[in-house]
Amino acid sequence: MSPAAAPRWKRLEPDERREQILECAARLFGERPYAAVSTTDIAKEAGVARGLLNHYFGQKRDLYLKVVKRMLLMPGLEESVPMTGTLRQRVERSVEWYLDTVATHGKTYVAVTGAGSIGADPEVERIIAEADDISATKTLEFLGLKVDVGSDARHRAMIRSYGGLVKATIREWIRGGTLSREDAHLLLSEALISIVRDVFPQLAKGTAREEGRAPRSGARK
Repeated sequence: MSPAAAPRWKRLEPDERREQILECAARLFGERPYAAVSTTDIAKEAGVARGLLNHYFGQKRDLYLKVVKRMLLMPGLEESVPMTGTLRQRVERSVEWYLDTVATHGKTYVAVTGAGSIGADPEVERIIAEADDISATKTLEFLGLKVDVGSDARHRAMIRSYGGLVKATIREWIRGGTLSREDAHLLLSEALISIVRDVFPQLAKGTAREEGRAPRSGARK
């Protein structure tokens, strides 16, 4: 074999290799059920020894949990989308970025956010709940919302509820094909704008009314 025809093995830094393995795992978990994917399959797909995969990620379940967290948190919004402009501009840009990011591993996103992806696993449920709360907080911060301490938990709860709509919409788009990407963008953008523009002010008014009805300290009975 001539030198030109010889295969070239690229040596990657540990972080790059870890990222490569994670990408291959995400792809396989999206193509097959969890039980049908082995660490041997993932190592072969990534072109590494299974021992190296175990060294970086541990067992298959540990790697799967990493994939779940990656799919749900979708890191990079703040670095990729300008936090400027009107509410509509910020929302539409962030939804566009999110759909672009999901499209890279759409089947995997649907698989890890669907019921029964790995069975009733408390750790998966914990990661999903934690990721939902982090995403809600990041969304509020990205939109530049100044929420009062007293109603902050309710704001986050409403954005977490919106997160459920996001997951269902993406399943309809990616798996069912019942919604187009344009449909998904319209629904998610308008829903979030409505929550921020119409629902949150009503929440604030409700809080003010409740505080107005609260008995004052030291009031006569």
